[in-house]
Amino acid sequence: MNMRIGGLASGMDIDQLVKDLMKAERMPLDKLTQRKTYLEWQRDDYRAMNKLLQELDDLIFNGIGRQASFIQKTVSSSNPDAVSIRNINSVTDFSGSLQVHQIAKAASMYSKQAVNIDPNKPLSNYVTGTQKIRIQAIDENGKLEDTAEEWYELEFNPSDYTLNSLLKKINNESGVNTFFDPVTQRVSITAKNTGNIENPNVSYEPSEIVLTDLTGNFLQGTLALDWKNAIAADNGVGTHGVNASFTYNGLTTTRSTNTFQINGFELTLKKPTAAGEEITFSSAPDVDKIVDTIVKFVDKYNEVIEKIHAETNEKKFRDYPPLTDEQKEAMEEKEIELWEERARSGTLYRDSILEGGLTQMRQALSNPVSGLLSFDQLSEIGITTTSNYLDNGKLTIDEDKLREAISKDPNAVYQLFNKDGSSSSTQGIADRLRDSIKNTIQSIEEKAGKATSTNKMFSIGKTLDDLDDRISDFERRLIEIEDRYWRQFSVMEQAIQRTNQQTMFLMNQFGGGSY
Repeated sequence: MNMRIGGLASGMDIDQLVKDLMKAERMPLDKLTQRKTYLEWQRDDYRAMNKLLQELDDLIFNGIGRQASFIQKTVSSSNPDAVSIRNINSVTDFSGSLQVHQIAKAASMYSKQAVNIDPNKPLSNYVTGTQKIRIQAIDENGKLEDTAEEWYELEFNPSDYTLNSLLKKINNESGVNTFFDPVTQRVSITAKNTGNIENPNVSYEPSEIVLTDLTGNFLQGTLALDWKNAIAADNGVGTHGVNASFTYNGLTTTRSTNTFQINGFELTLKKPTAAGEEITFSSAPDVDKIVDTIVKFVDKYNEVIEKIHAETNEKKFRDYPPLTDEQKEAMEEKEIELWEERARSGTLYRDSILEGGLTQMRQALSNPVSGLLSFDQLSEIGITTTSNYLDNGKLTIDEDKLREAISKDPNAVYQLFNKDGSSSSTQGIADRLRDSIKNTIQSIEEKAGKATSTNKMFSIGKTLDDLDDRISDFERRLIEIEDRYWRQFSVMEQAIQRTNQQTMFLMNQFGGGSY
């Protein structure tokens, strides 16, 4: 590095002179830096718009885009204490009558005698050697499958478990619930699923619980359990599973469980009805919930319209470029804040991607849906654009008309939003709108990327990389220029110093004579 001589000979403030000269040299670099800052602001604003669009897309997908949002129903029952009913996936209303003769019960069994075990001490105190057990239990379909995939097997070392810890493991992993009763000193086992196994192809009485000692004699010996609940029932230490029995719209039938579905709605039997009692039930659209789903969509759509329109119409102040670090140092904090508020304004002014996206969304909502027999456009269910052109296509809801349409045919409202179609004209409004949103999001990502994108993946990023390279090159050149200025001033200082020395020498020579 060259030694810098700072004006001792000339008396000039060389350091300040170089700084002033470098300010002029730095101006192109400042413009590059300001350009980079502006593009970063623009990138971030694009991404904010994409976040907003994605929120709308998610709301559509989870709201008006789901059939479940339109099949919500209120169900009335003449005896909800005996039977509860709720809609699962029925698109039409339902009604009928029901009598409950018997609710389903789970099979159970327990030890034939007290086993005299401390449940908190290691089982090795009561049994020796490795034990291997198998537990089979009725499944949710009312069957007991004799396959390795269906049964539960456990091999264990008695020293590794207490009775309580072993029963807890069995409860977590098998098809039965077990517990040890310290009062009676007996183990109880109950099938997790209710129902009775009926198999006319066998001569013996089928069981819902089958216990097998594969190695050792833990279940039948140590715990004094019968090997299946049918035998335990005969011995007075067990019960059979029981199927639910009921009459539905005149047809008497059974189920292995108390909760089951018929025609898309779920019934839960709670207790038998009184002799001769007939429960009646009916359903109707849950208009409030469906309206709430549509209102949330409209509110979010209007929010998106308003924010995007505000961005694309925000005034651009070309006389307020981003501030450099040096400029910020010379300004008060409030001045910086006010300046940058204007400098950041209008980054998306008249942006063609966003304006085009708004146009596509408006068209998706306004055009009728071909091929529908009932409602084929939003205005028919009470949703229209506002009359004020300054709202830029916001939606408004005639709630009375919307409620009437939902009450009349909620499935037709669902089809208006979600009809399958091979073209835009035959697609439901929600599908159209999601397509236009996705197109806009994709176009923005191509230009501004997303949080996980590298700069090489989008156009603004590529420009930022190019600016970084140019800024780095320019900064290297500035260092060279500054060194050159210092060398030039140093040469000047040295020349002046030599001149001064020569002058002093001459003056001393002349001053040495006598007159």
